[in-house]
Amino acid sequence: MKDARWLGLCTLALALCMGNAIAQDKHIDLKLATWLPPQHPLNPSLQAWAEDIKKASGGTIASALFPSEQLGKAFDHYDMARDAIADFTYVNPGYQPGRFPVIAGASLPFLFSNGKSGSAAIDAWYRQYAAKEMKDVHFCFAFVHDPGAFHLRKKIVLPDEVRGMKVRPATSTVGQMVTLLGGTNVQASAPEARDMLERGVADAITFPWGSIVLFGIDKVVKFHMDLPLYTTPFVWVMNQAKYDAMSAAQKKVIDAHCSTEWAEKVAAPWADFEFAGHAKLTVPGHEVYKLTPDQVAAWHKAVAPVETQWADSVRKGGYDPKAVLDGLKQSLTKYKAGF
Repeated sequence: MKDARWLGLCTLALALCMGNAIAQDKHIDLKLATWLPPQHPLNPSLQAWAEDIKKASGGTIASALFPSEQLGKAFDHYDMARDAIADFTYVNPGYQPGRFPVIAGASLPFLFSNGKSGSAAIDAWYRQYAAKEMKDVHFCFAFVHDPGAFHLRKKIVLPDEVRGMKVRPATSTVGQMVTLLGGTNVQASAPEARDMLERGVADAITFPWGSIVLFGIDKVVKFHMDLPLYTTPFVWVMNQAKYDAMSAAQKKVIDAHCSTEWAEKVAAPWADFEFAGHAKLTVPGHEVYKLTPDQVAAWHKAVAPVETQWADSVRKGGYDPKAVLDGLKQSLTKYKAGF
């Protein structure tokens, strides 16, 4: 009995010491940057993540979220974390074609079935590559949106109809697909996409469903191919110097919140939002249409060479493309997120 009581007192003392250690840590304010509009569902998810960090750190790590490109353009968010313009940034690696070839594999066509467990799958897979491919920053987690599709100003059903079209691709990998099919890529960040479509600079866009309405793109495109073509990989990264300046206790809190579990937790509300976009676009004035099995097979066949192009870029980066893609597919199977 005495031993048990002594053990309990020691445990309590240790807990108090740890609590005091956190309480004595210097206060840190973090700037979190996204390029999404305030009403986008990812923003409140990131705020909830930050609030949990504040609680776990005993209030020593506080955060402020800056959406809507307040701290810099969408294309610059990786470098913003590297250069300490922000402490955490939301990055679409596909906005800089060729710079991050490994994670670009996650945007190959017809891989992901959903954005929830798919986010856990990509995070668990990419962790082994992040330290090398994104060595300028401190990697936190990776995630994807729910599968996106073609949204167009005119209806198409076969891949050869992309020839001659101007398409705003979601990622560099999707851009390779457009080029392969004879289309022309028009580069634009998500906030700029509606304007390009309105001005006729682009004829179509690859985009997730709910965001078509959120960004007002539904005012321009009226045809929506109901085919889960791709997902876009994203990363949430931190300025390395900011992480290094934290105490051991604070680093432990950050590490606990930069996990596969948190990747899925942060991404889940966004996945639900995008999936709900199917119903929002099934309204008068819009046509949401499915393809026949033969048409789907034609798309699979037509985009297959994109994998070869991606493999070449990965090989140039010093990686084995077969091992990289096999690992991703194994992770998708493990998390029940593949086709």
